[in-house]
Amino acid sequence: MDWLTQLDFNILHFIHDNMSCGFMDFIMPKITFLAEGGILWLLAAVIMLFFKKYRRGSIAIAGGIVGCLLVGNLALKHLVARSRPCWIETDFPMLIAVPKDFSFPSGHSMVSFAAAVVIFHYNKKLGTVALVLAALIAFSRLYLFVHFPSDVLVGTLIGIGLGIAAFIVTDKIADSIRKKKSTT
Repeated sequence: MDWLTQLDFNILHFIHDNMSCGFMDFIMPKITFLAEGGILWLLAAVIMLFFKKYRRGSIAIAGGIVGCLLVGNLALKHLVARSRPCWIETDFPMLIAVPKDFSFPSGHSMVSFAAAVVIFHYNKKLGTVALVLAALIAFSRLYLFVHFPSDVLVGTLIGIGLGIAAFIVTDKIADSIRKKKSTT
């Protein structure tokens, strides 16, 4: 086993040995479910569409999610093809169904941070809540033994980058359209 995988397992076992309890076993599957298929963040994007002030944010969230799907789920997961911790240590007591796709990077972390960064850009107060929720979702992936810490870290960093790119591109396009309308 390489040093990174060993370090990752040490962290996962520390979490399990020191944080496992009935409450966490109950709440972590529910927290992780919020980001299943990006559903929470897609719902946030749909709700934001109804408020003119946040339409750019809605579009940027959708762009960030698409970016995460392309970069993370369609490219990196298949290029790296990293086994999940629960595939390696099959005797670990699972609280959710064992995922069938590869581990690296964490899609839940990636999408959650991409969306949360976008929300933060357009509304600091709601964005702070979204960032805390994204962090809880990312942690849930470790607690549930379905991702290595390095999967979550890289997924988080990619998500932050794609979220920033999404709001920059969205704002530039929207400003360009607004300028064209004002000159005609």
